[in-house]
Amino acid sequence: MADSSYLSWPFFEDHHRALVRDLDEWCSDSLLPVVEAPGFKDDVDAACRKLLTMLGEAGFAKYAVPKAYGGVHNTPDVRSLCLIRMSLAYYSGLPDFVFAMQGLGSGTIALVGSDAVKKKYLPGVADGSRCAAFALTEPESGSDVASTRTTATLDGDEYVINGCKTFISNGGIADQYVVLARTGEADGARGLSVFVVDADTSGLDASERIDVIAPHPLATIRFNECRIPAANLLGESGSGFRAVMATLDTFRPTVGAAALGFARRALDEATGRSHERELFGAPLHDLQLVQAMLGESALDVDASALLVFRAAWAKDSGQERITREAAMAKLYATESAQQVIDKAVQIFGGMGVVSGVKVEELYREIRALRIYEGASEVQKVIIARAHIAASINQ
Repeated sequence: MADSSYLSWPFFEDHHRALVRDLDEWCSDSLLPVVEAPGFKDDVDAACRKLLTMLGEAGFAKYAVPKAYGGVHNTPDVRSLCLIRMSLAYYSGLPDFVFAMQGLGSGTIALVGSDAVKKKYLPGVADGSRCAAFALTEPESGSDVASTRTTATLDGDEYVINGCKTFISNGGIADQYVVLARTGEADGARGLSVFVVDADTSGLDASERIDVIAPHPLATIRFNECRIPAANLLGESGSGFRAVMATLDTFRPTVGAAALGFARRALDEATGRSHERELFGAPLHDLQLVQAMLGESALDVDASALLVFRAAWAKDSGQERITREAAMAKLYATESAQQVIDKAVQIFGGMGVVSGVKVEELYREIRALRIYEGASEVQKVIIARAHIAASINQ
């Protein structure tokens, strides 16, 4: 990357700096020739499978799981996760997506799964041979997780799952799904449990695909009398909401990191364009309005980085819950990245909306990040509630 000054910040250790250097070299030498090859993204399912294999062979996928099951750190190092997502997103959105889903789709298994379940599912996530997915959203339940309607009923030594999940990333290509379902111990959030379900389980249908502006594997998942072993329950029955929220605590900062990667790339593209393009006989960057746009973008990039890496550092330093910090990081980084990319498109002028130009791609890539893993409006509520609770307890 053009700017690596952030690596000198006190959030990071030497192994983080080495990781970024190694990843940047791999992206330049190995990743870019693949993702920029003509037609590579025409079959997005095959592209994601290819990228997962590459991430596994290069040793980066293993950062998503604990060391005991093929990973790098004893518990996932959130700073490493953020640096990987930021670096991958800088080069291309699709490999960032692939890496992110390996973490999010296995995080709850690592957090509360039994040792037997971890041994079965996590090593394949680490080496890239198993594709993971996280099935949370429903047609009537997105950010309001407590209103989940999918049910899981205990029948002997099996659970029977019925219901529907939608907008599920890796839907249709995943080998396993982490699924939140209502087991009925109590009303609302206290009656939810979480399970891991193999993709080839009878009664699971992931054939209904969803096309979006930044293509990636996405599907509606239907469960019809889908039977799974009771041992596939993750954690205790009725504890699913807490487990899912703890998983999101870990991975929400990484969404901000991906947005940061997109924003950094947009700023670099816009800066380069301002040097190359002349207007009224002078470089575009001589115009004060363009200088203001670049200055605002540089400010947003650094502010986002500080929030993202503060949240990641807090988690890695032993803070049990980083709900407030993670919400701030995700909210600010995704919202500001949208503005940075929009300014980049404006600086490019007409070329900024031409298909195949990088800033046009970024413009499509960034939009979903303001919605998934908790929409921006929900993050504001989370931050406000945490602030109010802290003020009352002072």
